[in-house]
Amino acid sequence: MAWEHILTEILLWFGLYSIVAISLNIEYGYAGIPNFGRALAVLIGAIAVGGITNRILIAIFNVTGSFAVASGIVKTTVNEIVANNPIFGISLMLISLVIAGILGVIVGAIFILPSAKLSEDYLAITLLAISEVAFMVSYYNPEIIGGYYGVSTPDFFAFVSGEYRVFVFMGVILFVALIVYLFAERLLNTPYGRILKAMRENEDVVKSYGRDIMFLRIKTVAIGSGIASLAGALYSMFTANVIASSFSRVEWTFYPFLMILLGGLGNNRGVLMGVLAFVVAKVLLTTYKYEIRAALNLPFEAVWLEYILFGVVAILILYYKPEGLIKEKPIVTKPIRERKSFK
Repeated sequence: MAWEHILTEILLWFGLYSIVAISLNIEYGYAGIPNFGRALAVLIGAIAVGGITNRILIAIFNVTGSFAVASGIVKTTVNEIVANNPIFGISLMLISLVIAGILGVIVGAIFILPSAKLSEDYLAITLLAISEVAFMVSYYNPEIIGGYYGVSTPDFFAFVSGEYRVFVFMGVILFVALIVYLFAERLLNTPYGRILKAMRENEDVVKSYGRDIMFLRIKTVAIGSGIASLAGALYSMFTANVIASSFSRVEWTFYPFLMILLGGLGNNRGVLMGVLAFVVAKVLLTTYKYEIRAALNLPFEAVWLEYILFGVVAILILYYKPEGLIKEKPIVTKPIRERKSFK
């Protein structure tokens, strides 16, 4: 049973982190935009489920009281309906994902506006600061997603018995991750993807061809944020609870950066390899950290083992293998065949 639980955890986190890492690879790996505010987009997805979908349901069922109390009442009511009407639950899930995606695109475009013209270093710090401000506001304001107590969300798969629920969610998350991967592959193998790589290598060249760097940055961050928000929405649906503290910069910004560095920038297949390697290591460390500390007689608490190890891994990657596990392949444009003249 222990290994079944570990495998399930690996697949769940692989799906969630694949969505976030691919979105970050579009922005940083292809476009060279160091979005250190990735956690904000994931949080927006959670707000879409816990803040917007909940309020829509509260209005539909005409529930009164504080937001946290009303959310709990709505959860019980909706779960009873979904248990007998699976279509209702699936429809709510799809609507929530659409809301999360749209809200992620809008917020991503708005929050990049003040800093879209900055150089990479200042852009990274500015996006990190904006993300932290949004996190603090969400955490301390109970009207958004319940503050530091959080809010309950309906179980959109209440029609599935408890022991099988995790497998259904695992399938949904992996399916969404597959769709995101195929979308990213399709998007980035177009002239748009080549422009992003050109912008990453030399912005002046792109400007010389009449392209607006600021517009490209806004568009790219909007797309990446829309994708990342899906992960936040799916995670909130799975836990059936939304609390801002679950969306820290370490878990949803720095770890995804480590994944794409490990797998290889500008390479979605490499990113998936990096995500898989990271998730396997993380789940095993979480499960056996106390045994590892005892076996190695480490001079610090077991809770710090994960952070120390991944920090060392990041340094080693940057120093010894900056191209990642799978090196980025150059874009090869096939020549246009000469037209045969008719005599």
